[in-house]
Amino acid sequence: MKKIYWTMLFLSSLITYSQTEIDGIMMSKNNFCTGAIYQYSSWNNYWEGTFKRTNLNLGTVSTKSLAVMGNYGISDKLNLLFSLPYVKTNASEGTMKGQKGIQDLSLTLKYMPIEKTIGKNTYSLYFIGSYSTPLSDYAIDYLPLSLGLGSKTGTLRIMGDFQRGNFFSTLSGAYVKRANVTIERNSYLTNDEIIYSNEVNMPDAISVNFRMGYRSNRLIAEFIIDNWVTQKGGFDITKNNMPFPSNTMNAIRYGLNTKYTLKSIPELSIIGGYNYVAEGKNVGQSKTVYGGLFYIINFEKKSTENEN
Repeated sequence: MKKIYWTMLFLSSLITYSQTEIDGIMMSKNNFCTGAIYQYSSWNNYWEGTFKRTNLNLGTVSTKSLAVMGNYGISDKLNLLFSLPYVKTNASEGTMKGQKGIQDLSLTLKYMPIEKTIGKNTYSLYFIGSYSTPLSDYAIDYLPLSLGLGSKTGTLRIMGDFQRGNFFSTLSGAYVKRANVTIERNSYLTNDEIIYSNEVNMPDAISVNFRMGYRSNRLIAEFIIDNWVTQKGGFDITKNNMPFPSNTMNAIRYGLNTKYTLKSIPELSIIGGYNYVAEGKNVGQSKTVYGGLFYIINFEKKSTENEN
């Protein structure tokens, strides 16, 4: 199983990606891969709308997270994945207190209807559907130190993968539907009006991801570009104000991912990586490092041994 990583779009893990959801690899039937990822993200510069600035009342904003993950091969063409992170946030300056707790549970079905080899080239097509929901009653209206946005989300992604020898490229696009959230106040201010309600209309988003690199049985190394674009309905952070859950949050991120499978223990993999936000709108210019261990259990092999 490969790595998970979060992009901290405003001090908390607002966008969550598991690389196994958006890579060109499937877990074999009756195989279960599980493990954990530790991640550290931080920023001290952020974009207030398109204006890049710092905030001395926040200093450096950081997020530490530990996520438990799993990927089960229902068949060679259909995988079921889950992810559950524990998150802790902190600001190095000011009086705002950091938060900690369980964030959102994510469940994903990954389906590969087409895999075709022509000469030395292999082409694959994937359909990916995900659902996430908060598992704790964390404060939503407390950005940038909230654990998340508190919105239930549904994501549909289409992905294509091309591999020639050990070199590959993968391109995917997704639409993210987000449910409204409820905050603990009866009104809030957008850029041009006051909304007299505790219900916040959450804008949807589009995600485009491209990756390319080297892929073998023991080593995977790749470069990624990820673009997250909030759709109609979001608004900019108002001048010198706190960010708000329904702000427009756009980001272009670059990163490097690696996975190494031990020769002496082929079921065990070590993963690690780095990514950073290069351009954004109403987001922190975060830098993220992470690493983890994953282990594959072959239930089909155990079942066959029991029958014998």
